[in-house]
Amino acid sequence: MTSTFAKPQRRLAPFVLTLISSMFSVIAGSMIFMAFPWLAIQLTGSATSAGVLIAITSIPGILMAPVIGSIIDKFGRRKVGIIIEFLTAAATLLVPIAAGMWQITLPLLIAIGLIRSLVSSGAQSARKSFMPDVARAAGLSLERVNSIQEATFASGFAIGPALASVCIGMFGVYNTFYVIAIFGVLAALIMFFVRIFELIEPHEEEGNLFRYATEGFRILAKTPSVAIMLLGVMILAMIYLPTEMVILPTYYNQTKDPEALGFLLSGMAAATIFGALAFEKLSKKFKYSTIFRIAILGVAVSMLPMSMLPPYWVMIFFGFILGITWGPITPLLNTVIQRKIPPSKRGRVFSLEMVIWSAGPMISMVFAGMAVDAFGVQPVYIVAAVATTTAGFLVTFNKRMKEIDTADFAD
Repeated sequence: MTSTFAKPQRRLAPFVLTLISSMFSVIAGSMIFMAFPWLAIQLTGSATSAGVLIAITSIPGILMAPVIGSIIDKFGRRKVGIIIEFLTAAATLLVPIAAGMWQITLPLLIAIGLIRSLVSSGAQSARKSFMPDVARAAGLSLERVNSIQEATFASGFAIGPALASVCIGMFGVYNTFYVIAIFGVLAALIMFFVRIFELIEPHEEEGNLFRYATEGFRILAKTPSVAIMLLGVMILAMIYLPTEMVILPTYYNQTKDPEALGFLLSGMAAATIFGALAFEKLSKKFKYSTIFRIAILGVAVSMLPMSMLPPYWVMIFFGFILGITWGPITPLLNTVIQRKIPPSKRGRVFSLEMVIWSAGPMISMVFAGMAVDAFGVQPVYIVAAVATTTAGFLVTFNKRMKEIDTADFAD
């Protein structure tokens, strides 16, 4: 479908500034990804505590997603994104401030995590919804923009855990949260200088707030191609993510080696840069369904040798393979949503993706932590690897997978 909107003069500055802002935002988020579970385990000595922390603090994101998606679509992707980044940075500062005033306990840490989760909901949704506007201004295809954007995300995620591990080792976990907040503020300030036209269509649901907020669910039900991809993402969220957020932190906490964990996670994230950048070229040679199958199964199969907890160089090697195959998943998902969903509803659909990333861990993290405490790291890791591989085969060979190869909408 060809857009009826006139193409503006080609401008790369908004695209570059958006990428820099995204980089800083993701660095902050990926540092939290390591710092919060690490602090929970440090406080209690229990993997279950990390699972409980992650599960409970995921609740606000799940509950707020439809509302935040509606706010993004109604008030603008850029404006909402800036506000969210500032609020998230402020909430991050609560950890060191509370540590300076009281003794940090797991309940207090959970309370702060809930506040941060509440205000941070929607940052990624706003950014992903904003990318077609940036692509239009820069005169770039969605495939290229999404490849570069997700490579930037992977770069930030590669830097974050390593930086967090270095900060924890140098001056402690509490002071690390100051660094995280600084990156969040920088992300917001840079987006403030992005000036770009946002394509915002009229909202026919404005007369009914409940209908407006829940439209994402209805549009998803009417778009099976997006639904099947989100199902695959849910599998990664529910089964795979506990390995990075509970199982591996417990293992390296027991060995008292935060640097090993940080650089393993960073290495895996760094590998996704190559996979994400490869998406544009892969999309010209292969069908979307083929790329998705290879990516999901590559992640699953790579987990099997890692679950044996082999020597560190073997962990790094298969972690790199896992990252490479993970790389194309998110730019592919972004592109399919942007090709299938009109601008007026993208914020709500991308918010549902964030629900999956939040709800999946909320359901599985506690059980993963309890299982690790009861049976040990390696048995639980093996079960997770086998479960991910089995589920990956079931999803990727679903008969409706071919529907993601067609586009219903294009800017």
